[in-house]
Amino acid sequence: MATGKATILVADDDRAIRTVLHQALARSGYDVRVTGTAAALWRWVEAGEGDLVLTDVVMPDENGLDLIPRIKRQRPDLRIVVMSAQNTLLTAVKATERGAFEYLPKPFDLKELVAVVQRALAAPKLESARIVETHEEGEETLPLIGRSAAMQEIYRILARLMGTDLTVMIHGESGTGKELVARALHDYGKRRNGPFIAINMAAIPRELIESELFGHEKGAFTGATQRSTGRFEQAQEGTLFLDEIGDMPLDAQTRLLRVLQEGEYTTVGGRTSIKADVRIIAATHRDLRHLTRQGLFREDLFYRLNVVPIRLPPLRERAEDIPALVRHFLAQAQNEGLPRKTLEGGALDKLKAYSWPGNVRELENLVRRLAVLYSQDEITADDIAEELAEANAPEPAAETIPEGESLGAAVERHLKSYFSAHADGLPGAGLYDMVLREVERPLIALSLSATRGNQIKAAELLGVNRNTLRKKIRELDIRVVRGLK
Repeated sequence: MATGKATILVADDDRAIRTVLHQALARSGYDVRVTGTAAALWRWVEAGEGDLVLTDVVMPDENGLDLIPRIKRQRPDLRIVVMSAQNTLLTAVKATERGAFEYLPKPFDLKELVAVVQRALAAPKLESARIVETHEEGEETLPLIGRSAAMQEIYRILARLMGTDLTVMIHGESGTGKELVARALHDYGKRRNGPFIAINMAAIPRELIESELFGHEKGAFTGATQRSTGRFEQAQEGTLFLDEIGDMPLDAQTRLLRVLQEGEYTTVGGRTSIKADVRIIAATHRDLRHLTRQGLFREDLFYRLNVVPIRLPPLRERAEDIPALVRHFLAQAQNEGLPRKTLEGGALDKLKAYSWPGNVRELENLVRRLAVLYSQDEITADDIAEELAEANAPEPAAETIPEGESLGAAVERHLKSYFSAHADGLPGAGLYDMVLREVERPLIALSLSATRGNQIKAAELLGVNRNTLRKKIRELDIRVVRGLK
């Protein structure tokens, strides 16, 4: 340029925003040209004018996102910064995929905008630009809900990661939506056409985790009657989501580290190496740094997994997103055939003031409960107060158990209270069988729970024949919940 100043081309349909941007950028030493239409912006670009484009998404004649690929084909080195009040993950992803240098959600801080402009102008020029024609998605399919500043930062990070295979570690309290973020990274990333495979480390017996992850050969261990594929093989060319990674046993951690280092693995009992063509996304609600200091999590594995850390904010840190989340969950309930409900303003205020220890999952459960149990169309503040009070009612005080009390003494104490309740006469006949049943049922149920539903191990633990255990399970109507689905 003749003046030696960089020229910024600004396109926004809001005159007030154009004025503010013109003043802020001019004060920073730039030449600024502003317009309210995409057509005028395109004419300037075609004429070779401008060193950087700052464009809105919604304009009267054309969507700013649709203009980006044309600009990149015409002038691959021209930097583009996208501004938008449509503060959703899809907007951030589309802007990044189509070649934008940066995405800024409105409202933004002017100092931040000027810093982004400076960084864009100083960035090295590319010989060519990779333009990705993104698939269109409707707003009703938004994978993540929320327009708070905390969620906007999440969207920007995710948008930058979509075109990469970098390993991601998602940190967050239970119920914050860690698997939703992992699915968004997959569904809008370069591996979207491959499988998304999730495995929860806390839900699998420790002795079976390696087999679940890497598969096993026939005869590799007792009960391995045929070859079984593991999650790594199932996720080939796709994404493997390792949920609750902090619960992974140390021996399995060692094998996972080897896969991340060498890019290949062997099945349990196998000898042939298999190439692992997967993207790894891990998640945890635990403090992995603390676990490494305790020797419960390998430090080298932590650094391999924590390449790009993402912290999901708890719901109490983004209370302004609660109305949008409530609308979303009510719409879901209605689509599933439940009655249409709305919340009065005071009810939303009650929800926003609550601390939400269970985060978004707790809110979703509450909204579904409201949709099912309340007959009126509008939920009031009193209804919400009653529901939250019931959810936070203190647990009944536990019976004080004498320290060091034996099982026999505990049973005797319980029976004494039972006999005392029948002071006007003896309990009914069949007391012996009734007491045995009362003791047997929790004993067997807890043994099955401890062995994750494995009846062979539960029988060994109890010291009874497996057929006897099966008979007792039927007689006592005990529900067996297996560790593996």
